[in-house]
Amino acid sequence: MNFLFPCSLSVSLFLSISIMTQRWHKKRTQLPLLALVLFVFILSTILYSESNIHRIHQNHAHPVDHHRQSTPPANYSILKRPPVILDRFSKCRSTVKYSGRKARWDTGRLDLGRPQLNEESCDLFTGKWVFANSSYPLYNESDCPYMSDQLACHKHGRRDWGYQHWRWQPENCNLKRWNVIEMWEKLRGKRLMFVGDSLNRGQWISMVCLLQSVIPADKRSMSPNAPLTIFRAEEYNATVEFLWAPLLIESNSDDPVNHRLDERIICPDSVFKHAAQWEHADILVFNTYLWWRQGPVMLLWSSEANGVCEEIDGLGGMQLAMEAWANWVASNVDPLKKQVFFVTMSPTHLWKREWEPESEGNCYNETNPITDTGYWGSGSDLPTMNMVEKVLSSLGSKVTVINITQLSEYRKDGHPSIYRKFWETLSPKQLANPASYSDCIHWCLPGVPDIWNELLFQFL
Repeated sequence: MNFLFPCSLSVSLFLSISIMTQRWHKKRTQLPLLALVLFVFILSTILYSESNIHRIHQNHAHPVDHHRQSTPPANYSILKRPPVILDRFSKCRSTVKYSGRKARWDTGRLDLGRPQLNEESCDLFTGKWVFANSSYPLYNESDCPYMSDQLACHKHGRRDWGYQHWRWQPENCNLKRWNVIEMWEKLRGKRLMFVGDSLNRGQWISMVCLLQSVIPADKRSMSPNAPLTIFRAEEYNATVEFLWAPLLIESNSDDPVNHRLDERIICPDSVFKHAAQWEHADILVFNTYLWWRQGPVMLLWSSEANGVCEEIDGLGGMQLAMEAWANWVASNVDPLKKQVFFVTMSPTHLWKREWEPESEGNCYNETNPITDTGYWGSGSDLPTMNMVEKVLSSLGSKVTVINITQLSEYRKDGHPSIYRKFWETLSPKQLANPASYSDCIHWCLPGVPDIWNELLFQFL
């Protein structure tokens, strides 16, 4: 069992050794040579361990810029403290109710309520789905060697093809047609990184499938599955990457495979670990939402030395995480050098009665989009949307919002449902009721996430 202690412990050791050194100089004690060698060895070991905490991907190693900070009051924490060490074995020593404390950001750059800038002359996010049998999909599922078994719906038995053939038509303008060569030219010499949960991973896989066909097999590569997974194209000296960070800030769910935990613990005032990975990317695409709808979360502040966690509801925890992330953006992003995008919540279709009153079931067996303009289901939470909008509005032109929520709401037909690989054995009772094990959260590919990437292409 791994109880929780702030990472500042090693810093304290360093200070203690420094004090010992000062005392040794004052006394001018003649230590034996062996003791001196041992002292130097311990100091070197600590410094080496500290440097490992800050190391980022070996192909993009740059020093992390640490700002000088004064010691905060006891009731506050600061973003750039070394992170709490969290992993899937971490446990809270004890839990208390949320005290209402907030992180105090040293930059002072967040200005909640300032209107967000919008340079687009038309609303790309309001419109309708149009069946386009001849021009969609933009790639074939079987032609993408990087396709996920969780999203390969045709491979796993889906025989209706309609979900692949819809294009998004904005109300008063047109989306620029996808052009794979133009997209690669936009990415030449750059790192495009998606950061978030499995829905953002689906958008990343979509982007890789959209891009990979024009790159010769011997000129492209994919790193093994890890917290940071990288698709590399040699000809363009470019990468398309995915960083698993479902809650944006540090958490005990940061393992990309083993993250199904009974107790979710987050460090609400630090994005230090994840930012060390994403800060050198040229184009960043963030998302977070779904994991905040799974019950309360535990807060472990950086200044908490005794492993005491505070319990907060999902919306409150998400707001703290969004504010920590927004502070990093406000402090570190120059829009002339780095493009940052935030993708709004991806809706679920868990209750058929919401689009077809007095009916049972969910997205299972759905084959057509919803045509009711303005449809809004319970899979998209308005209080969460309002909170996210408020935080994003504080960042002005530093962040471009890709609002996928309303357009994705219409696509009850776009989910994998039962047509995916199942990692667990299904019971006879489940098999007799397909709706009971339908995935109405993720999206088939080709499909809806391809449109999200067309919107991204529009803004680059």
